[in-house]
Amino acid sequence: MPDLQDTLTATMSPSKSSITLLEFNRRISRLLTDPGVMNCWVVAETADVRFKTHCYLELLQKNATTGATEAKIRANIWGGVFQHLNKRFKDVTGKDFGSNMKVMVNVTANFHAQYGLSVVINDINPEFTLGDMERQRQEIINRLTKEGILELNKTVPVPDVMQRIAIISAEGAAGYGDFMKQLTDNKYGVCFYPCLFQATMQGVNTVSSVMSALEKVEQSKHLFDCVVIIRGGGATTELNSFDNYELARRVATFPLPVIVGIGHERDITVLDYVAGIRVKTPTAAAEHLILKGANALAHISELSNTVVTLVRDYIARGKEQLSYYAGNVPILAQRILETNALRLAHYITNIPLHVQRRIENENAQLERTQDAVKNAVTQLMLKETMRLSALNDKAELLSPRKVMERGYTLTMCNGKFVTNVAQLRANDTITIHFRDGKAAASVHDIYPNKKT
Repeated sequence: MPDLQDTLTATMSPSKSSITLLEFNRRISRLLTDPGVMNCWVVAETADVRFKTHCYLELLQKNATTGATEAKIRANIWGGVFQHLNKRFKDVTGKDFGSNMKVMVNVTANFHAQYGLSVVINDINPEFTLGDMERQRQEIINRLTKEGILELNKTVPVPDVMQRIAIISAEGAAGYGDFMKQLTDNKYGVCFYPCLFQATMQGVNTVSSVMSALEKVEQSKHLFDCVVIIRGGGATTELNSFDNYELARRVATFPLPVIVGIGHERDITVLDYVAGIRVKTPTAAAEHLILKGANALAHISELSNTVVTLVRDYIARGKEQLSYYAGNVPILAQRILETNALRLAHYITNIPLHVQRRIENENAQLERTQDAVKNAVTQLMLKETMRLSALNDKAELLSPRKVMERGYTLTMCNGKFVTNVAQLRANDTITIHFRDGKAAASVHDIYPNKKT
């Protein structure tokens, strides 16, 4: 029976049939000359994309249900080829070639003796990545842009603090749970008043369900500050429902600010473009609301501190002014008394002078008035004297004596002057006055003048 040493020696000695690892890898490399593994179009998902001189990445195939990786292989794109392919890819898709993209690539199997199996990417079909879903999404965005409503919800006034929140989500969803936990356990103590409007957030009923929830919110829009549409991450195909024109238009034209937090950071839907505020995840939506509330609280605290500081300053200045007045009032009162005493002494001194001057002025005025009165009286007397003289001349001229000197007589009967024949009766005794005497006569007949 061979001993242990002999056995170990025989086992560890190379046989004629063994080869080196390098030779084994070379044999595998020669097998890959088959046309079936050259210039093949392969559909896969990119991961760990990095670019130095060349582009290095991994191509994955994941289970559509579980998301588990079913196949994986290293890949690279040579530097010059990558520059060309990435430019064409970005021109079509609007994005740089990167991780977490579903792509159709033309690959050739490559086995390096030192680095092992990989594939070289020769070409990329950017239209596949863009796909029907992306093209539809871009068409929706272009249509909303042409209608002028893509940015409309961003113009809706946003309150400084959004506490009354209408939430559109699925009640049992993890995203909704994360959102509520973040909202209610915030460290700032900001109070929120959330109200869930139940909606289906995946599947064929997503669009109609979310639009129905939006309709309910709008009916009571005066009760809310904003609308939050949230959903956790998932497969890309599960988010296709949010790339819908009618739903996007409803969000774009909604009268309240709309916050959208759908999926993960890498997930972008049409709702992200039309929402007034777009955040990465449901948790980020809660953080956004909390931050606005915290900023408002900080601003209120700052205002409160400012008010307290201002009041203290006013009180301090008021005390200083009061102290100043308390110290200066006696001095000011003394100055006022002294000033008024001087003014009073001045008045006492000057009043006799002013009175004497006033008396002199009044005396002078009185003398002028007396002279004027004398002149006026003299003028009036002269005028009246002349008028009396004229009246005297007139009276003299019209006196009965002057009249009788011209041959007229005066007749009296019973002591009365007779001015007409009707005053006389037959046998009346009359007295006739002449210039140089009078005569008595008796009336025999009366002859009145005949009326014409």
